[in-house]
Amino acid sequence: VFLGNGPSGICLSYLLSGYIPYFKRSSLHPHPILQRKLEEAPNVSILDQDLEYLSEGLEGRSHSPVALLFDTLQRPDTDFGGTAESVLTWWHETNRAIPHLVLGRNAPGGAWHSIEGSMVTLSRGEWMGLPDLPFKDWIKQKRRGLRNNRATAEDIAQYYQHYVMKKGLQKNFRCGTVVTSVRKVSADNVSNHAQKDLQENSDSLWNFSERSTEVFQVDGFFRTVRGDKEPFSVYAENVVLATGTYDSPTWLGVKGENLSYVHHQLSALEEAVRSNSIGIMSDPVLIVGAGLTAADAILFAHHCNIPVIHVFRRRVSDPGLIFNQLPKMMYPEYHKVHQMMKEQTADCAGPYECYISFPEHHVLSFGKDKKCIFQDKNGYQKVYKVSMALVVTGSNPNLSFLPNNGIDLAISSDQPVNPKRNPIDIDPFTYECTQEKGLYALGPLAGDNFVRFVQGGALAVASSLLKKANKNPP
Repeated sequence: VFLGNGPSGICLSYLLSGYIPYFKRSSLHPHPILQRKLEEAPNVSILDQDLEYLSEGLEGRSHSPVALLFDTLQRPDTDFGGTAESVLTWWHETNRAIPHLVLGRNAPGGAWHSIEGSMVTLSRGEWMGLPDLPFKDWIKQKRRGLRNNRATAEDIAQYYQHYVMKKGLQKNFRCGTVVTSVRKVSADNVSNHAQKDLQENSDSLWNFSERSTEVFQVDGFFRTVRGDKEPFSVYAENVVLATGTYDSPTWLGVKGENLSYVHHQLSALEEAVRSNSIGIMSDPVLIVGAGLTAADAILFAHHCNIPVIHVFRRRVSDPGLIFNQLPKMMYPEYHKVHQMMKEQTADCAGPYECYISFPEHHVLSFGKDKKCIFQDKNGYQKVYKVSMALVVTGSNPNLSFLPNNGIDLAISSDQPVNPKRNPIDIDPFTYECTQEKGLYALGPLAGDNFVRFVQGGALAVASSLLKKANKNPP
């Protein structure tokens, strides 16, 4: 059972549906050592080879060796601007399929359906694609190109839905489901009739191996067409956590943050403009944060001529700031925000109207009179009256369905799970949780934050599950 039907879950469903990757014999990979390794066993699928051996020595923009491996097999020279074709060929071996269920709140594509449709992706369009259906080929069928090689969130959401249908995976997906609990139970206590809820024609899904003494019980409900909640319970030997991190915006934890004018999602600003509750003559909007969502909010407000006060903790030149890691040519709009942050501070008037930045400041409190107090690194305080405040400093996964909110699974087991600072502790070549056998974590929960790299995790999980099911060829 997979929890989450975003790109991680879709990719893993593809692999477990019997689609097996092999090295394409006529291919030449630009990495000579990897090419030599691939030529050693051309008749053995990538899933059945030693992933640690294949990925050894690879370097790139991910900390996961398997993520780098699967990425470079699909897009061999993409980091150098190349367009070399994948060195993989896919075979559909139905005898190797492993029955599974993919549970998700939305349609296939996960959180991509919750993002404003016109928003342009950070990653290049071709990096958003899934195995054996290049995104650029799909977008060409829509008879339009990619702006700066990037796609809109609406494109991505439609592509993921199309992928599930095109590859015939829809029978594995149950949309509109909310999982409320995942826990280990004794296999002896599992009654056969409890499996009927989500089963349909998947008898073999519930045939536990004889060696299983414990299984996972997954409880939840799914929403019917009429809006009713129907409870379900399913049992599985293995559960994959692929719920992403879009669930819970991070709060600052300061006084007044729960007041009605303080919001934590970009959609609140868009709605306020749409309903004319803020406009050109309003008091400024306070935007807190220095990531891409904050930049999107600033661009949106700037476009609507709404004044902005921008507060963030870091220095503008901090190398950890995302703007200092993005190529200017590819991301002109984010480069513009970065320029505004540098050139239009409270101490130094610049060329941009309706915007003031406060680097190295943090919010102390939000007042009922809409007066916000923030403080600089030297302890000096400033007070500004605002029309609304938007706190966009990241988000945390919602793992309330796990015992102790999943904290026991994290690298630091005394802190909440966080994709950047404290991901779930996994084996890097199987993605199985170190603290709980049979439980796997994919995507942001395991520290992989880009669609391009979550797919390597799916490869690792599929390889591990095939070994457990003993569906590997001799």
